[in-house]
Amino acid sequence: MNRFLLFGTSINKTHKHNSIYILLFIVKSDNSMSNPIVLVTGGSGLVGHAIQAIEALFDDKNMRFVYLSSKDCDLSSLHEVNLLFYVYHPTYVIHLAACVGGLYKNMNHKVDMLEKNLMINYNIVKCAHDYKVKRLIACLSTCIFPDQTTYPIDESMLHDGPPHSSNDAYAYAKRMLEIHCRAYHENYGDDFICVIPTNIYGPHDNFNLQDGHVLPALIQKCCLAKEQGIDFEVRGSGTPLRQFIYSEDLAALILRVLFDQSGTYYQNLILSTNEADEVSIKDVATKIAECFDYNDRLTWNSAYSDGQYKKTASNAQLCSIFSDVSFTPIDIGIQRTVQWFLDNRLTARL
Repeated sequence: MNRFLLFGTSINKTHKHNSIYILLFIVKSDNSMSNPIVLVTGGSGLVGHAIQAIEALFDDKNMRFVYLSSKDCDLSSLHEVNLLFYVYHPTYVIHLAACVGGLYKNMNHKVDMLEKNLMINYNIVKCAHDYKVKRLIACLSTCIFPDQTTYPIDESMLHDGPPHSSNDAYAYAKRMLEIHCRAYHENYGDDFICVIPTNIYGPHDNFNLQDGHVLPALIQKCCLAKEQGIDFEVRGSGTPLRQFIYSEDLAALILRVLFDQSGTYYQNLILSTNEADEVSIKDVATKIAECFDYNDRLTWNSAYSDGQYKKTASNAQLCSIFSDVSFTPIDIGIQRTVQWFLDNRLTARL
C-alpha cells in the first residue's frame, strides 16, 4: 500500500525571483522504505547523473537511492530541508548541491556564491546530525585551496592562506562546510567526510558559455563556432594547468568512500587524477577542436584573465586507501563528453 505525504506549495512574490517552497513528495510505505536510503543532493547535476549511471555496481545492500534536484526542495530553506529529512530519514547523504559556475560567474556573482552556499551547506550538515545520518559525504573543490602555496597541495593545506581572489566568495563558503563537518565530528563523533575533487567533466555537464566550467563551455563554444564559420576563440592565454577527472570516475570514488568499512577515518580526502595527468587549457581546447575537426580556427584572446595558474593536487592519501584506483584518459573522456553533447543538445544545459 502506498502512503502519500503532500506538502503545500507557496509562491513568495515579494522576491525578485519567485521561489517555490515544497512541491510534492510521494513516499511509499512498502518494503523499499524499510531499506537504507542514500539521499543525493544535486542529483540532477553532473556528478549526480554519474552516480545514477553506476550505482548498481556498488549497491550490495539493497539500498534505495533518492536523487534530489532544485525542483524538489529549496535547500537554502532550513524548514524545507528539515521536512525533507523527516520524510526520507536517510541512512547516508551525498551532498553535491551547490551554487557553482566557471571563472567569470565566480568573479561577477560573489554575493550569490557566498550566501547561497553558506545556507545550503549549513542546512544539510545540521539536518544530517539531527537525523543521525550514518555517514555524510560533502563535496568541496581543489579551487578553494590557498592561492599562494607550494605544490602539490594536499589535504592538510586547505586553510593555510587565502584563496585566489577570483573565487574567494565560493571558496570561503566551501571552507566553512569543511569546518562545520569537522566540528560535528569533534563534538559528537559524526562520520562526516569532505571529499575534494579536481575539475570535473562529463555527460550532463553545464555547457553554458557564461556559467559553465571551462571544459564544457569550450565544447559548446567550438560547436557554435564551427556552425557559424567563425574562429574558435578561447579567452586567456591557454597556459593555466588543471587536473580533470571524468564524472563517472569521481562517482565511483565517492561511492567507495561512502561504503568503505575499513574503519579508517579521514576528515578530508582529495579525489584527483595523478599529478602527471595535469594538462593546460590550451591542450584541452586543442583536444576539443580535434573532436570537431576545427583545429585550424583555434585562436586565443589574452585580454581576458587566466585565473589561477595551477592547482596541482596530490592523490597520495587516496591511493594509500584504495590502491587500485584508475582514471579515464582525458582524450577518451573528452570524446565521450563531446559525443554526449552532440547526441543530447536539445536537452543539455546550455
